[in-house]
Amino acid sequence: MLVAFLITVLISPIMIPFLRRLKFGQSIRDEGPKSHQKKSGTPTMGGMMILVSIAITTIAMTWTFNAGQFNFEVFILLFVTIGFGLIGFLDDYIKVAKKRNLGLTSKQKLAAQFVIALITYIILERNGFSTYIEIPFTSIQFELGWAYGILILLMLVGSSNAVNLTDGLDGLLAGTSAIAFGAFGLLAWHGQPQFEVSVFALAVVGATLGFLVFNAHPAKVFAGDTGSLALGGAIATVAILTKLEILLVIIGGVFVLETLSVMIQVISFKTTGKRVFKMSPLHHHYELIGWSEWRVVTTFWMVGLVFAALGIYIEVWM
Repeated sequence: MLVAFLITVLISPIMIPFLRRLKFGQSIRDEGPKSHQKKSGTPTMGGMMILVSIAITTIAMTWTFNAGQFNFEVFILLFVTIGFGLIGFLDDYIKVAKKRNLGLTSKQKLAAQFVIALITYIILERNGFSTYIEIPFTSIQFELGWAYGILILLMLVGSSNAVNLTDGLDGLLAGTSAIAFGAFGLLAWHGQPQFEVSVFALAVVGATLGFLVFNAHPAKVFAGDTGSLALGGAIATVAILTKLEILLVIIGGVFVLETLSVMIQVISFKTTGKRVFKMSPLHHHYELIGWSEWRVVTTFWMVGLVFAALGIYIEVWM
């Protein structure tokens, strides 16, 4: 965690001016909160710093302690993280190149995400990965067989988009991600320890906290879809490898709430013509009722801590 933190902190002062010189500035959508218009032009695609830090730390640590060998878990974790990160990078690049707040179409993005998710399932299946799920705080297991592939597709695509929706305020994504990955990093040692998964999860914690140094309000750089899609895919992969698929809903509770707020808003408006929230995702609702951006972010961090603690409690003590 410390190694990843230091790498991010050291490379960010180099990368941020570089992104600014390339004029890779964020375009702010007109329908968003008016207070966000002043953020237009802030360097984006900062998720590259997070990805570099995670990759270097994970490879270095696992190489050092595994006598120069890697298992398929390291490959899967980096494949999904970098793969989703590349989708986000392309999306961000189109936005900055064409100076608009829309990059890839939703169909293009979903298609690319499903391809990576499908490849991930094939690799897991060929390595004899278990296809059962466990019910938390019970000894009940359900063997899903081929249906486990569908679960992986839904988890990877759903999680990446849920985390992407959460990336809307300075420091919100970095803080909530650090908390959730921290919980999974600890749980990877519970029961049968999974060294590689724990190293990866804690590397994400360090990388996102290092990024938070420059992303806290007022942000000097944004993660962009490069960071948010990568982190969303990564946390789902960690949950899969640790066989904590169901706990992802609890530990990633903030991401779930943000996604539900969008779904509720869309369904309500299309069926009744009325909006439940002043704006979705949920963090924008609290901005528009008068909360400061920092208050919204810190409150969501606290909620994330509660969800993470609940997830750990359910897995370890119940």
